[in-house]
Amino acid sequence: MRFLLVFLLCISAAFADDSQSLNGQQWLEKISDAMKHRNYHGTVVFMKNGQVDTMKYQHTVENGIEQERLTSLNSPLREVIRKSSEISCLYKETSQTIETHHPIDRSFIVNLPLEPKRVEGQYLLAVAGREMIAMRPAQIIAVLPKDEMRYARKIWVDTDSLLPLKVEVYGLDGGTLEQVLFTELSVDQANPPSDSSSSDDEHAHHQHLAQTDSFENSLIKLKNWPAGFEKVFFIRNTMQQSKKTVDHLLISDGFSSISVYFEAKGPHAVEGLRTLGPVNSYSRVIGDLQITVLGEVPVKTVEFVATGVALR
Repeated sequence: MRFLLVFLLCISAAFADDSQSLNGQQWLEKISDAMKHRNYHGTVVFMKNGQVDTMKYQHTVENGIEQERLTSLNSPLREVIRKSSEISCLYKETSQTIETHHPIDRSFIVNLPLEPKRVEGQYLLAVAGREMIAMRPAQIIAVLPKDEMRYARKIWVDTDSLLPLKVEVYGLDGGTLEQVLFTELSVDQANPPSDSSSSDDEHAHHQHLAQTDSFENSLIKLKNWPAGFEKVFFIRNTMQQSKKTVDHLLISDGFSSISVYFEAKGPHAVEGLRTLGPVNSYSRVIGDLQITVLGEVPVKTVEFVATGVALR
């Protein structure tokens, strides 16, 4: 928690020069509203796991339905499109398309709580100083966890459009785990999405068919719940080619999400902890099921959830 204390001192110093009347919760509400209703596009840099990926980004709203489009500028060339909760990814070099359904709408840029007021029990939402991002004045919002079960983060908000210009996620030691940064951003009155240049007949499609179900119908139950995490969905994913079924439980505190995957145990069972940048996973075998708990949360959090998984 030393990092959190130092971070709070820095935030407190910034408060002295900050004249904004909005509090952290109000800023989050305005950011969320702007992201859902504005048309905008730009260039985004994703920095994660020691890799840098630069992509063109486009967000449009038509008849109340959001659409996001990411187009890579470097290999592997691909285009990722989210239309509400439907997501497709086209790999241009192999002409392969993967389609999936996610029961909730989540932005490619930043996850925000649907109800910012509900996260105040687990996070301190602090209005900090201001900086220039992509030649735009940005207000910094610090999201500071009140325990070590989740990560801290900062959001730089364009004071004109109220759109997020930069997001950073920090580990428990204060190091930067992930960064999303707009290098340029344009806000439009009307910006209709361009049609993909490819037709369905020209590409190999792989669909992940998902069926939403009740948590109570899952083969497993979660005994360990980190404070503030709530049920989001339970779905059964069926891979169209292999017909393999992988069930998926998702819980979230609004900023951080934890997925619990379970499937039939194969010949090579996996157990133990794995770490890849900000994402940690913990696997174990229960009976005939392979269980994997995965999320952009600290190691202790995935271990805590995994050790509490039990068969119904």
